[in-house]
Amino acid sequence: MRVVTWNLWWRFGPWEERQKAVRTVLRELRPDVVGLQEVWSADGVNLAAWLADELGLHWTWAASDASERWQRRLGRTGVEIGNAVLSRWPVTERAVLRLPAPADLDDGRLALYARLDAPGAPVPFFTAHLASPPHASAVRRDQLTALARFVAAHRDGTGFPPVVTGDFNAPPDADEVRLFGGVRTAPVVPGQVFFDAWEYADPAAPAATWNHDTPYARPGLGPAARIDYVHVGGPAGPGGLGTVLRAARAGHGAVDGVWPSDHAAVVADLASPATAPAPDTP
Repeated sequence: MRVVTWNLWWRFGPWEERQKAVRTVLRELRPDVVGLQEVWSADGVNLAAWLADELGLHWTWAASDASERWQRRLGRTGVEIGNAVLSRWPVTERAVLRLPAPADLDDGRLALYARLDAPGAPVPFFTAHLASPPHASAVRRDQLTALARFVAAHRDGTGFPPVVTGDFNAPPDADEVRLFGGVRTAPVVPGQVFFDAWEYADPAAPAATWNHDTPYARPGLGPAARIDYVHVGGPAGPGGLGTVLRAARAGHGAVDGVWPSDHAAVVADLASPATAPAPDTP
């Protein structure tokens, strides 16, 4: 099962050209499920719906209730922002979590849950977008605490481990990311841990998903960093379901002269019922 996570940089920059570049990258990747952040909806058009139609996928999305804070940055009204899931399989259940934040930093960040009717075992899939200010580690810690509990409330009823994607706006060694993983410190939910799919990537491969290579990067926002994630609940499901097989970046270059986003995507291949390794035998 191929999973992609990607922050699409909302309606900033040359968005009409960028959305075509995003389509090109996703078409080449042929994902089974995609978690998207900073998805726009305006004038009767939803970017997730357009991509789903172009790629032959199912889709669901959740709009932020604070889009006006983003609209002030864009300089126009009427454009919503939110998270979305694209899926090769129907979405049978969904829920939305409004992530906590203090009033001065609250711009309506969300987590979106979608249960996917994949063959062999339904997939509990999540995508989230966390607070971005560099000094907001404590806010992100609260947001990832809420996200971990949200996952725990929706993960049961299937042998497939939960898959959590998103732009966490924090590097892997940040307190909040380690807390969410629950491997390098005590987990939020007792017994619930998550494996970072990138740890299965080529160690020599460039890892930064936000960097200064794109023409959209603003100077002074800090060094390049890996802040976008595919996390998979552990241990794996029966027969190795959900085991990470490989991971890589995508969308980290120009397509016909246009960079798709200010973020690179992360791609992870997970073991499905057809590809899961055989269980260990004595």
